[in-house]
Amino acid sequence: METPETGAEALAKSFAVLWGMDQPGTRGPKRGLSLDQVVDAAIEVADAEGSAALSMSRVAKHLGFTTMSLYRYVDSKDTLLALVSDRALGLPPELPVGVDWRTGIEAWAWAVAAAIKRHPWFLELPLATPPVGPCNMAWLDAGLAMFAETPIPESTKLQLVMNISLYLIGRMRVAREVATGDDNDEYPTLLSRVLDPQRFPALTRALAGQAFDETETDWEDVDVRFGLDRLLDGYEQFIRSYEQRS
Repeated sequence: METPETGAEALAKSFAVLWGMDQPGTRGPKRGLSLDQVVDAAIEVADAEGSAALSMSRVAKHLGFTTMSLYRYVDSKDTLLALVSDRALGLPPELPVGVDWRTGIEAWAWAVAAAIKRHPWFLELPLATPPVGPCNMAWLDAGLAMFAETPIPESTKLQLVMNISLYLIGRMRVAREVATGDDNDEYPTLLSRVLDPQRFPALTRALAGQAFDETETDWEDVDVRFGLDRLLDGYEQFIRSYEQRS
């Protein structure tokens, strides 16, 4: 009986494929297929049908190959998802240089959001492992660079960048899931019918103040921007405390 693969072993295998340390597809006769073609095909499938369609058999069908032939290039669906999640983000665009950290990291954050919007199904992929691929590493490096001139420790810089990244993914994922509902426009009306001002005074005031109304044209972007601005406001206070110590 085979011993089940551990999480560390799976991560190491994905890491090797992502960084080209493993050369898949070298055994047996050449079939005119490459790892890049497999990953690109998987992205095309997800763009057309969503992340739920990302299976070895569906990608193989899209390519016109058998499912077994794909295993010469990708050993498992988990590895396929790791490759797809890295490739879907792509490399970061040219970001501003010579600017203050807040201007830089804000530009970085909106570039991340734009990359995700190009493939919205990215938000549905499992977060089973830390980002390890070259595209993810390029984004992380670009984010860390925005804090290069600040006095905070390197480990803390990493926390600041990851905090923004997780905020964006989490907030955009919630917005995507909520947007799929058909009755969202009726939400304030439904609340007004059930909220007792005596029992829910704060909620009643929020409802009266139209807090739940989606009046903005680009509501999702406005909501993400509000949270990002408040997050960076806190970063300013935090970084200023380090500057005052030096």
